[in-house]
Amino acid sequence: TEEEIMAFCEKNYGVTFPMFSKIEVKGKDIHPLYDFLTHKEKNGNVDSDVSWNFQKFLIGKDGTVRESISPRQSVLDPDIRKMIDALRAEG
Repeated sequence: TEEEIMAFCEKNYGVTFPMFSKIEVKGKDIHPLYDFLTHKEKNGNVDSDVSWNFQKFLIGKDGTVRESISPRQSVLDPDIRKMIDALRAEG
């Protein structure tokens, strides 16, 4: 259940933020959001596979998908911080 998923994430990963409902991120029943995020022909910039729950996508202020970031890479990584800071600085 969604409650069990939240309890697991709180216990094992210290998650305190609101989480989306469980959805399909691959395959024939892929949710439209992930269909857009992972297919360059739909988002214009990025082809990406979702390999695990904590896949991250950087989205520009204009709504374009800019990067797909591995779930194993921290948003605190200096390279990722540079990408985030560059997006924040855009007009």
